[in-house]
Amino acid sequence: MERNEGTLDRLLRIVIGIVLLGIWAGMNVPYETVLLIVGLIALVTGLTGFCAIYKLLGISTCKEC
Repeated sequence: MERNEGTLDRLLRIVIGIVLLGIWAGMNVPYETVLLIVGLIALVTGLTGFCAIYKLLGISTCKEC
């Protein structure tokens, strides 16, 4: 997989993923499954630097790639 996310994009995804997983783990809120899935997707795409949706749409925020 080639990277298609820039540094800021990756950092934001990691932070958002951690926050959503923290909310999922710490609170009993409606739509817990949605929080879990979105949080995991954000975290994994941020850590790997690859977003499948970006790939399908031909988008890249990675200037050095």
